Amino acid sequence: MNRVATQLRAELMLIARNGEQLFLTLIIPVILLAFFGSVDVLPTGDEDDPIQFLLPGVLSVAIMSTSMVSLGIATGFERSYLVLKRLGATPLSRGELVLAKVFSVFIVELMQAIVLIPIGLLLGWNPNGNTWPLALAALMMGTGAFAGIGLFLSGQLKAEINLAAQNGLYLLLLLFGGMIIPTDSLPGFLGTLAQWLPSTALSDLLRASLNGVGALLTPSLILLTWCVVTPALAAKKFKWS
Repeated sequence: MNRVATQLRAELMLIARNGEQLFLTLIIPVILLAFFGSVDVLPTGDEDDPIQFLLPGVLSVAIMSTSMVSLGIATGFERSYLVLKRLGATPLSRGELVLAKVFSVFIVELMQAIVLIPIGLLLGWNPNGNTWPLALAALMMGTGAFAGIGLFLSGQLKAEINLAAQNGLYLLLLLFGGMIIPTDSLPGFLGTLAQWLPSTALSDLLRASLNGVGALLTPSLILLTWCVVTPALAAKKFKWS
């Protein structure tokens, strides 16, 4: 654990030095929430008020963008520049590297939640759910699931291909992952397929735990499966260079 803690400090220092990327990971979800929470232009599923649907969805977008896209792209270029190859010569294992990176983005996501939740309250969000510990667990599981996906791609692909893959997957999950557009608004087979995506499971679980609307068990099991499988796969298949 000492090696993980040391690498975690290094990861947090790198994030802090990259002010532009940190600013974007914080400001883009705020813009999404402020704009779409103020205008009634998107379907909202079972919710009557757009902000009730959007706040958990935007929290999910923030988790996905930070733990999959930002982390995956940064790690891909670290690998391309042989930074990770040097780490591979140290006692740090692939699993410990994955763990440190997951912890680092989880801390950033806590900052995002601290910013987004008060904005949601100002826009009229009403937290009716009484399972806040489950919402925190959903945040942790979503972080693990998306970080695993981002690190798996960045550990297999060249930096430029990884950049395109991360952004393309982000766009697909944003459109079809139940975060901004309800899955019941999608065509039949797409709606069914979307139920098994980590983005859908995360946003559904956050809505159920924060708003008190929706099932808890099914999205919890789906998200937990993604959280276990993808980091393990990333740690096993990750290539230092």
